[in-house]
Amino acid sequence: MKNNNKNEIIKKAKKFSTRFNSSSKELAIILAAGHGKRIKSQRSKMLHNIWGVPTIERVYNACANAVKGINTIVVVGIKALDVLEVFGKQTNTSYAYQQVQNGTGHAVQVALQNVKRFPPNGIVYIMPGDMGLIDEESISSFRKSFKDSHAQMIVLTGIFTGDPNENNYGRILRVKDYDTNEVSSRVDEGKVIKIMEQKDILALPDNKPYLAEYKGRYYSFTKEELINNNEYNSGVFAFRYSKLRELIGELKSDNVQKEIYLTDLISLFNEKDYSVAAVSPEKNYVVMGFNNKSVLKEMEAIARKNVYEKLKDIIEIEDPDDFFIDEKVVEDILKMDIKYPALDITISKGVYIGRDVKLNLNLSLGKNVFVDGHVFIGKNVSISHNVHLSCYPEQTLKIGNNVQILWGDIIKGNIVIGDGSCIESSVNMTGSDEFPLKIGENVLIKGTSYIFGSKIASNVTVEHSILVKKKVRAVKNEKGEVQPVRYYVPESEGEKALSDI
Repeated sequence: MKNNNKNEIIKKAKKFSTRFNSSSKELAIILAAGHGKRIKSQRSKMLHNIWGVPTIERVYNACANAVKGINTIVVVGIKALDVLEVFGKQTNTSYAYQQVQNGTGHAVQVALQNVKRFPPNGIVYIMPGDMGLIDEESISSFRKSFKDSHAQMIVLTGIFTGDPNENNYGRILRVKDYDTNEVSSRVDEGKVIKIMEQKDILALPDNKPYLAEYKGRYYSFTKEELINNNEYNSGVFAFRYSKLRELIGELKSDNVQKEIYLTDLISLFNEKDYSVAAVSPEKNYVVMGFNNKSVLKEMEAIARKNVYEKLKDIIEIEDPDDFFIDEKVVEDILKMDIKYPALDITISKGVYIGRDVKLNLNLSLGKNVFVDGHVFIGKNVSISHNVHLSCYPEQTLKIGNNVQILWGDIIKGNIVIGDGSCIESSVNMTGSDEFPLKIGENVLIKGTSYIFGSKIASNVTVEHSILVKKKVRAVKNEKGEVQPVRYYVPESEGEKALSDI
């Protein structure tokens, strides 16, 4: 990973930034500047994958899909160059560099320096870059809740279901039914007072209640009560732009961490009598973020389960806990399910299917099959266990109808396999850009064979042979049978470099 050189980061951030959509009244700020120390990885936290996609890309896609034409600012910091190079140039998106990580509030202050003109009644969303399970539906629902509430600020909250002592999130403090003078709160009951960080809660004295003020009235909370409060801040917010711009500069760092917390805006909004709302998503897992490998693994398991639930009654997946099908392929399968009465696709344990793979009807993929790249599979194809099929992005690998590929084969590159062909076990085949491999119909390739950049006519059998840039014709013998190619080994190169021991 490259070092974070300030001048290089600023230069690259400017290079990758694109012009905003002037007609959009909505802006997403994605916070991707954090340390991620506990993840214990040289890779940026934001570039760890959830179901094959970096978390920051998942957050970005969810926002872009939920709000068409939305503008985005990505705040980078630690490992900024890595994030910039992987995420790259995106539509209506600029990058802001937070050189010193001084809290979420400071990150938003840095981001807003990129905003020169924006409608006062526009909406600004704040999203953590590690929230890799957030989806289009949840953001759309959050957006609707904000608009329906007529509030000036809204926070998306989660419900913590584990041990309260392991809840590291900031707690949502709401107005109780009665204040400290035992006067009914009436219409204010349940309104958001503030968000209190766990470290600030733990720093409180054990035997003294904490008093929170809301509109001149005080509400009492014991330390234990605050710790056990299971409603937490997800880190997702929405604001009316004018109110955010007005108050973002008033945030202070008078807390245990000496950082500028975005959550302190709630108190500032309440002081100004600007309305603050809070809502929880329908699916609680969408607000999960991660700081360590174990939580990242939990998030991956949830993503896998979601895919399985979509496909379990459409195709056969042998092991719900051990498979990968890219979401683009999942979408293709769902479309196929509408088009055909039955797909008859079987996915065995450990199968990996990459983004650009095209599946077809009556397909069987054996244990640990790996398929990636522009691989087009015909109908009635059987691929046995431990087969590897792949090609580079600019290449295509086409498998015809009624093809069999047996266990352990490695098939890579620009290749066409004709209808009815059979590739038996332990075969290695490669096709390059200059020398693609073309196999005709009803070809049988068997034994420990290696084939590169060749053209094999239909109905030919190749057995225990090495064919490099060869044209194989279908030559018939005196019985009218196509002559097989067996035990062909070309002359060796570099023989002078070899000697007996």
